[in-house]
Amino acid sequence: MSNSLWSKRMDAALITRGISTDAAIHGLVLKICKRLNLGGDLLEFGAGTGQLANHLVTAGYPGVIRCADIQPRPADVMSKIEWLQADLNHPLPVPDQSFDTILSTEVIEHLENPRFVFREFYRLLRPKGTVVITTPNQESIRSLMGLLFGGHFTAFLGKSYPAHISALLQLDFKRICAESGFTPPRFDYTDSGVIPKLTHIRWQEITFGLLKGKAFSDNVAVVTTKP
Repeated sequence: MSNSLWSKRMDAALITRGISTDAAIHGLVLKICKRLNLGGDLLEFGAGTGQLANHLVTAGYPGVIRCADIQPRPADVMSKIEWLQADLNHPLPVPDQSFDTILSTEVIEHLENPRFVFREFYRLLRPKGTVVITTPNQESIRSLMGLLFGGHFTAFLGKSYPAHISALLQLDFKRICAESGFTPPRFDYTDSGVIPKLTHIRWQEITFGLLKGKAFSDNVAVVTTKP
């Protein structure tokens, strides 16, 4: 890969500094891990600042945790966490079937080829291994209004580009999972979403948590398993 392309990808990563700013995203992922009793060797695919990996260690995750990201290892990542710096648009220099669990929060929308990503997940996972990813929810009221009035989904307008380049819907994930050999995906939502044009207010704040799910969540989790 050319140095200029690497630089562009690094610049795009640095736009958000590798941070998923909404704590609801990490909270949802940790809840899913607990619900599914996930364990074994874990890869965080696109670890950013490494804070989710730190949370997993603190929560007593039962297995080895390895992170991969285009950015170098942050100074505050816990010492027991392994770190691999790599461009996630390409195969990782890791043997097949190395992991039991893959987590990837707010990453796939930054990558060029989501289908390649899922094929890579399939290669890296052992049989019965689980993938949990999160991404902006393109089917929320807010995102659909962005499409209607702005010409694209909200998380892909204006300053979100060129960091966000791949917008995916539920149907896309169902097709991608089927094409790459995974089980049909399950979708979970953060139940946290801001109001269009009033992004300092969340639906949940003004409705005492009554409005939630797909229409009122800014982010969605996709959960699938390698048979």
